[in-house]
Amino acid sequence: MKNNSSNPAKVVCDMTVEANTPLGQLYGLLALRADGPLPAISAGQFAQVRIDRSKTTFLRRPISICTADAASGRIELLVRRAGAGTDALLACEPGEKVNLMLPLGRGFSRPAKRDAKALLIGGGVGVAPMLALGLELKAEGYAPEFLLGARTAADLLLLDRFEAIGPVHLTTDDGSAGTRGVVTAHARLQRPVDNIYCCGPKPMMVAVAKAASRIGASCEVSLENMMACGVGACLCCVEKTTKGNVCVCTEGPVFNINQLTWQD
Repeated sequence: MKNNSSNPAKVVCDMTVEANTPLGQLYGLLALRADGPLPAISAGQFAQVRIDRSKTTFLRRPISICTADAASGRIELLVRRAGAGTDALLACEPGEKVNLMLPLGRGFSRPAKRDAKALLIGGGVGVAPMLALGLELKAEGYAPEFLLGARTAADLLLLDRFEAIGPVHLTTDDGSAGTRGVVTAHARLQRPVDNIYCCGPKPMMVAVAKAASRIGASCEVSLENMMACGVGACLCCVEKTTKGNVCVCTEGPVFNINQLTWQD
């Protein structure tokens, strides 16, 4: 597997809100543009967002970068309502300024073979880095597939964008779209897969990691540990790995499952 190492360049800058699109009651898609080009951004990297609208939110919020055009300085963030900070962020109006530190962390690697069968699995806001990765893989000549899970059909996000990239398989807890049940029960995981990439709730990622090991697929996951600083100073995002405890914000958020202790 080819390594897609992180770009050490990062910036702290004010970005202008171009659009703030509600996606149901819990989610929103925030489009932001900087005054100039941004450093190179890889799928799996994230931004630390300052929440100026909320007077009770003192720490930046880590949010995966959903799409990025570094040359034009434009990015999109998929945001889920989870408290005062994200509520305030989703209340931003076009023309407002939002301060971000980005790009942070390490992104996903690439399959070793151009014809590899790559399956990108996402749940909840974990679909954001899967969209970014799918766009990158397609642009580089790969043919990614997607397996997306949600509680209900209403929680399946940005499906038209995924469908424009490659085949999309769906699961929902209530059976309102796709296959009823969890992603690991989907029939797609019964067919050959070379590379699996995953982001979502930890129980889902642990189950996907076990499924990947069972079928002999290489697997990378993007962890969603709590992050306060984004640069490895606060130590609140520490994860136990085969090489000891590491900061997810600097050594991840993307890890190969062989680096993690989930399967011990």
